[in-house]
Amino acid sequence: MTTLTTTPDGTTARRPAPPAPPAAAGRATRQGGTVLAVPALVWYLVFMVGPMLAIFVIAALRWPGMLQPVSFAGLDNVRTVFADPVFWDATRNTAVQLAVALPVMIVCAYMLGYYVAQRPPGHRVIRYLLFIPGLISTPAKAMVFYAALSPDGLANGALQGMGLGSLTDAWLASPSTALGCLIALDIWGGIGFTAVLFAARLGSVPDELGEAAQLDGAGHWRTMWAVHFPVIRDYVGVVTMLQFLWTLFGSAQHVLLLTQGGPGTSSTTLSFLVYQKAFIAADLGYSQTVGVVLFLAGLVGLLAIRRVFRQTY
Repeated sequence: MTTLTTTPDGTTARRPAPPAPPAAAGRATRQGGTVLAVPALVWYLVFMVGPMLAIFVIAALRWPGMLQPVSFAGLDNVRTVFADPVFWDATRNTAVQLAVALPVMIVCAYMLGYYVAQRPPGHRVIRYLLFIPGLISTPAKAMVFYAALSPDGLANGALQGMGLGSLTDAWLASPSTALGCLIALDIWGGIGFTAVLFAARLGSVPDELGEAAQLDGAGHWRTMWAVHFPVIRDYVGVVTMLQFLWTLFGSAQHVLLLTQGGPGTSSTTLSFLVYQKAFIAADLGYSQTVGVVLFLAGLVGLLAIRRVFRQTY
């Protein structure tokens, strides 16, 4: 922008206008950024905060179905849930699922990611192969496991072929193995995708760190855990949080497709119990009370994971 000024001899000259004060420019930029964020903020409030608040509201209602009359229940739903043995079975199954699947998945995925990050021969092909389970839909993955674990499936056929026919079982229909099969599916479905994430992050770590450690006599195992792991510790925490939430809230679809929570309640998880009570038993108050428990468990788990994986330097 220019301004017109008059010189002593009466002629007109153009001079550039002085620049805007930095503070004013900063305020304009911030105001523009706020305006652009309004649609996303409204979307988040309506479709994220709104449903979350609705969970707490419905948990305090006696609602026996979508088209049925609603009445206030207070804490009756809480008492009903905590007095129900099915809820405690689901809590135990969810705890076992998290305690087994999460550490195995994160540790194995980190080791696979470290191996791929070292750029072995064919490392690009290995990345694609590891990513394949993440590209397969959940029903397709469930059908693969159903075909492999059915009484006449691949697993029993392999055991019989090796002369171990006494070990064959109806894996998805046995109370002692149904939950383990679901945990195996969780690990198989998430380990490759997580390994690719770790490999991408490890690829940004300077090579000089690993080379210096190896010159000091450290092997690959020590370099992996004592040198590279502390560098990406915060990233491992983020990935662990994501997998924790996926396992906690997303296990219902695997249960629904493979075991329906059975036999009995041997494979019922908290997320499946929410679905079962809401859409099968038509007890929305009970369902959302379990949803509140899930929400609180997820919040506590995230805070614990963040504390465990926070940087110490």
